[in-house]
Amino acid sequence: MPSHRIIAIDGPAASGKSSVALALAQRLGFSHVNSGAMYRAVTWHVLQRSVDVHQPAAVVAAVEQSKIVCELVDSQSRILINDQDPTSHLRDDNVNRAVSIVSSIPRVRQILVPRMRECAKADNVVMEGRDIGSVVFPETPFKFYIDASPEVRVQRRRAEGQRDEIAARDRADSSRAASPLVVAPDAEVIDTSTLTIEGVVNEIMRRLKQKGLPI
Repeated sequence: MPSHRIIAIDGPAASGKSSVALALAQRLGFSHVNSGAMYRAVTWHVLQRSVDVHQPAAVVAAVEQSKIVCELVDSQSRILINDQDPTSHLRDDNVNRAVSIVSSIPRVRQILVPRMRECAKADNVVMEGRDIGSVVFPETPFKFYIDASPEVRVQRRRAEGQRDEIAARDRADSSRAASPLVVAPDAEVIDTSTLTIEGVVNEIMRRLKQKGLPI
């Protein structure tokens, strides 16, 4: 069980959850953990090793044979794989194309989820992802699902210079057998389509106070 408070921020690609989670963590003085970056780091690693991501057994073998370290540095999560920091490659086009495939492999998720939970033993955290409230920390009372219209999400991705196929990501994330993207039954849903980051953070802060979080 975690020894610190956890705020779970889930949502689909380009919903704004990363910006919101980071701003919220800074407002609260919590550490920010991006679980998606962990899956992207592993995806980058297997691609670097020329592993066919469509061969789950080969992907699992590459991940199991690697030293994966997740840590908090200056209130931010960082993942090292075999002592390499892949941060600058997490948004590469090949990683964008393959991350949903790699993250859908059950064994890969089994390897990474315990590392996510370790972060909450070191500090209070705002953790973002797609299954934080439903799988990683289902016991936390502080769960939020950040969403936006498909049109807004596509515009945001383009503004970032990214070429994710939003509809394809949604289908892959929602239909995978292992820890699919869902709205946890007790999660608070916030539509960010017409809100600024500050506006979303203010709304979450208001609801956290209602839930009894000392702020």
